[in-house]
Amino acid sequence: MKLGIFAKTFGGTEPGSVLKTVADAGFACAQYNMACSGLPSMPDVISEAEAREVADAAKNTCIEIAAVSGTYNMIHPDQEVRQAGHRRLSTLAERCGALSTGLITLCTGTRDPLDQWKAHPDNNTPEAWRDLLEAMETAVEIAEHYDVDVGIEPELANVVNSAEKARRLIDELQSPRIKIVFDPANLFEIAPLGAQRSIVSSAIDLLADRIVMAHAKDRNPDGSFTTAGKGVLDYAHYLDELKASGFTGSLIAHGLSAVEAKGVAAFLTEKLAHIPAGAGR
Repeated sequence: MKLGIFAKTFGGTEPGSVLKTVADAGFACAQYNMACSGLPSMPDVISEAEAREVADAAKNTCIEIAAVSGTYNMIHPDQEVRQAGHRRLSTLAERCGALSTGLITLCTGTRDPLDQWKAHPDNNTPEAWRDLLEAMETAVEIAEHYDVDVGIEPELANVVNSAEKARRLIDELQSPRIKIVFDPANLFEIAPLGAQRSIVSSAIDLLADRIVMAHAKDRNPDGSFTTAGKGVLDYAHYLDELKASGFTGSLIAHGLSAVEAKGVAAFLTEKLAHIPAGAGR
């Protein structure tokens, strides 16, 4: 596995300086955000030069651009907001080649009109699922046109709030363009250790054929998020299971401050180094 971090963890609006900081903190790859280029995260326009600047910075710092963030609320209650998201997704996809990446990360959305990461009771309705299918069909068409993949992440606050729903979406749409960004801390809030391990193992089993990126953050005992290595997530078990599934992609730290980055890099490096041969199942 390759160790990476959200580029947006670090301040800055110039790709070269941001990615140099990523490298200096001990990471080999990054999940990029166009905010690191001084643009909105989902810009209406990205010039060829702005995209090439990211690729050049990645080459100069030896940092791989594992993915670029393309998150917008795919089932926002306002259809015009969804359509604007689709247009910006197309803009981003068009520049992925120049950005030197082939993966865009998505947010499957919520009915909450203000916060795409906030749960809403209507997320579990048939209407929300119908709207997600329609939105994902558009996203897949864009991905096909520009020869990129789109990564969805099971997240308790969104429509796809479990590994089972992620599998259902994959099976219903039948597109190889749909990939999984796997974050175990998004699959539970409070769970005894045995239940946590079972949730993580079952989810990896169910989604292993589509996992292209893994995330690294943590949960406090009260269910709130915290920095990887500072909470209750069993990282030895998580990484063992990932390895046993055949995963060799990027492990991306997020949900941390810039000052914590070197410590998290050291923690994850140590955990990866101690995965035993034949780990997991």
